[in-house]
Amino acid sequence: MSAVDTKNSSRRPTDGMIALARDIAEGRKRDAADASTVPAQVYTDPEYWAREKAAIYDRLPQILCPSALLPDPGMAVPHDATGRPLLITRDASGDVHVFLNVCRHRGTRLVEGSEVQCAKKLVCPYHAWTYSVDGRLLALPRPDTFPGLDKGGYGLVELPSRETGGLIWFCPREDTADFALAEKLGEDFDALGMGEQVLFRRKTHSVAGNWKLIMDAFLESYHVTRLHAKTIGPFFKDGATSGDMIGPHSRSAVGRLEEMEGVDLANMGELRRVVTFAYQMLPGALVIPSPDYINLMVMMPQSHDHTLVEDFMLIPEHPATDKARDHWERSWALLDGGVFASEDFRAAELGQQGLSTGAIPFLTLGTMEGGIRRFHETVEEALRAAN
Repeated sequence: MSAVDTKNSSRRPTDGMIALARDIAEGRKRDAADASTVPAQVYTDPEYWAREKAAIYDRLPQILCPSALLPDPGMAVPHDATGRPLLITRDASGDVHVFLNVCRHRGTRLVEGSEVQCAKKLVCPYHAWTYSVDGRLLALPRPDTFPGLDKGGYGLVELPSRETGGLIWFCPREDTADFALAEKLGEDFDALGMGEQVLFRRKTHSVAGNWKLIMDAFLESYHVTRLHAKTIGPFFKDGATSGDMIGPHSRSAVGRLEEMEGVDLANMGELRRVVTFAYQMLPGALVIPSPDYINLMVMMPQSHDHTLVEDFMLIPEHPATDKARDHWERSWALLDGGVFASEDFRAAELGQQGLSTGAIPFLTLGTMEGGIRRFHETVEEALRAAN
């Protein structure tokens, strides 16, 4: 048994994960639904996207990145793709903060670039006002020229955030910063050991498609054996699925039914070999646990037909040998470059191209695509709640 298997076997899946696996093993299709439709305009109408942005992306808690992006104290990384200049830090005590990446003196961008930086101090490039990674203003040149300035009132502007289950969440607003569901999801992610993983690769993809078209691909199994016929399709079987909801967030499971007999579903190592879970979070984030690694994808819409998708691959430990590194490189190439970029993201782009012609007024969904209908219902509920 490998070190990965040993770690997995020592964990117990949550009751919700086991329930979905039992559905599959016993032939119950909780994910089944009647045939339905989704209006095409929810993907193509700029005004509809503007409503989503205001009600969802500018209002609700959302995932920024995995904890593994900032593994050690004294780290900071700028993050601009949400439409606001953010700075994510881990302070000397190991606590995570999400600040606006803006110096309190003249509004200058504090930290440049997009890569993780190791620094106990953050120095503004304009006038060298200096901050700690916990946001405190530490020093400024010629303090005598700012008579009466209280450094305690000039710390970086901090936004609500929460680290749970190996993920870093933030909320753009104080009045909607309820992280209870993030904590609930974190129970599953703790069971998967996500907080113990290390970051192997990250890449941002530019997809010429609506963010929901990308989400749709991870909300149904109908396409798996077809779109992914040359990659992961042979590992799955039509109909062996189940799913449920955690608030507005979807949790789904796809099982290799022919391999499930005799499997101890309460043993995480055995469970992950025969069932692939996926988590589809509102606003737009996906967690895809494979048997020995985890992919996190965060969707950051730039417009109604353009989405940035940052993909993170988390693995149990840093590769110690060339053989181990080659193994993970091949896994990364298969999913990020093959399954995701060449298949799922490309399908979203082709869908955007087709829907934009106006050729069809609505999308037709079969009984294996009920997850899409449910996701769009949660979006509509969020739009109503914001009014």
